[in-house]
Amino acid sequence: MSREPNPARRRESSRRAILTATGDLCGEIGYGRLTIEAIAARAGASKKTIYRWWPSKGAVVLELLDEIATVAAAPPDTGDLAADLHSMLTEVIGLLTPPHNSPGTGVIAEALQDPNLARDLRERIIRPRIATFKERLRRAQEAGQLHPDADLDVALDLLYGPLYHRMALHLGMPDPAYLHSLITHVLRALTPPTSSAPH
Repeated sequence: MSREPNPARRRESSRRAILTATGDLCGEIGYGRLTIEAIAARAGASKKTIYRWWPSKGAVVLELLDEIATVAAAPPDTGDLAADLHSMLTEVIGLLTPPHNSPGTGVIAEALQDPNLARDLRERIIRPRIATFKERLRRAQEAGQLHPDADLDVALDLLYGPLYHRMALHLGMPDPAYLHSLITHVLRALTPPTSSAPH
């Protein structure tokens, strides 16, 4: 007996094909040359289908980024704060590298000119991940790994600011040695001083 097609399954299959095509094309031709027409052709979907679900190519790429940024969405908590920060920062570096065809840098650049995309980027990607980052640091404070008065907004800027600075000015993403040094210096500034032993 034949079964009726499952619309939900068909929709998810098409959505996955579109996101996969988007990621592949960003890697091949770069975000700047990416078009809805190219995505539709690669995914075997119609432009009408894509525009039914997303208003622009930036919105498609934004959903792709939201799905692949799993570590940033749920930061690790191994008990080793430096190692966990290294994992989170390494993922961001991966999303911004290489700069000429990274979907992440493409969306960030377009968001500077598109207020709606900027809002969606901030609300869907950035703010939820800032919240989980701060929660990881709060747990570190509770464990005595960070000073109880450490400003978590400043910590965020100290750790992530250099990545976007280097991206914007084409200075190249940090290598592992630089990243280790960055984390070490930031944690040194945020770590409570060791108490002197009583005499």
